[in-house]
Amino acid sequence: MDTMRDRFITTTSELLDEDPRLAVVLADISRDGFQQAQRKHPDRVINVGIREQLLIGAGAGLALSGMRPIVHTFASFLVERPFEQVKLDFGHQGTGGVLVSIGASYDWPAYGFTHMSPGDVALLDTLDGWTVHVPGHPDEAETLLRQAAAGNDRVYVRLSMQANERARAVTGAGFLTVREGGSGVVVAVGPMLDNVLAATEGLDVTVLYATTVRPFDAVALRATGHTDVVIVEPYLAGTSTAAANDALADVPHRVLGLGVGRRELRRYGAVEEHDAAHGLDARALRERIDGFLAASARPVGLPSSPVGRPLNAR
Repeated sequence: MDTMRDRFITTTSELLDEDPRLAVVLADISRDGFQQAQRKHPDRVINVGIREQLLIGAGAGLALSGMRPIVHTFASFLVERPFEQVKLDFGHQGTGGVLVSIGASYDWPAYGFTHMSPGDVALLDTLDGWTVHVPGHPDEAETLLRQAAAGNDRVYVRLSMQANERARAVTGAGFLTVREGGSGVVVAVGPMLDNVLAATEGLDVTVLYATTVRPFDAVALRATGHTDVVIVEPYLAGTSTAAANDALADVPHRVLGLGVGRRELRRYGAVEEHDAAHGLDARALRERIDGFLAASARPVGLPSSPVGRPLNAR
């Protein structure tokens, strides 16, 4: 199976042939993959070098001229480093474009913390009007990328080296129900689905699959009828808990946000070791999800006073 990055390059190269409105802006990353496309479309495949603020500014400038820019580099250099340009050149100017990242939270651990971006989606949450796609398979990445390229809005497509074994029929609108159960709901985001399915095997839970996380599909969450919610995201833990809380604001509910922790892991290791360290492997997810749901099933007693009597006892 090819990677999401491979599929991005081939799909975008095809889109350049099909749509003269499209332009690709690079900051050295993936430039080798676009060599043929650059020869065919020298005025629409632009490499600005390692200048990430310029990368965003050039993309927004193309949008102001009527083009549809696809802007690409590592997530940490696409969202975090040039965040002011993302905020002003796209948001404040009211322009549209497609930001496509690679690297995810820790896809290349050996490159160090500079190439890790667990906070990218949370950072974009501070801005208005961004659609955020987190595909879990190269086929899904192609579908979502083609959809994003055809629009006029602001879209972030977060690609990863991690992928689920098979693709799902994603449309870019809403969550998919993968499994139904009666004890709670687990929302698995993008490449977290396989680990979530393994972790919840035999548990009486509903599993929703999210590849478009912004806007958050409050309708699908509410439709499950569950008020115990676990969200498993491949980026900063808790990024979507506020959205889930808003979706269920009129009913008593509990939300557990699982994802990448804030503590920096300085022994970079391998991707699988990072999964385990952040509690995102199947074993740890099983323990955390099972414990959360089991706590809901326990009877809730009155809080005790220091001498062991209920505080409202007379």
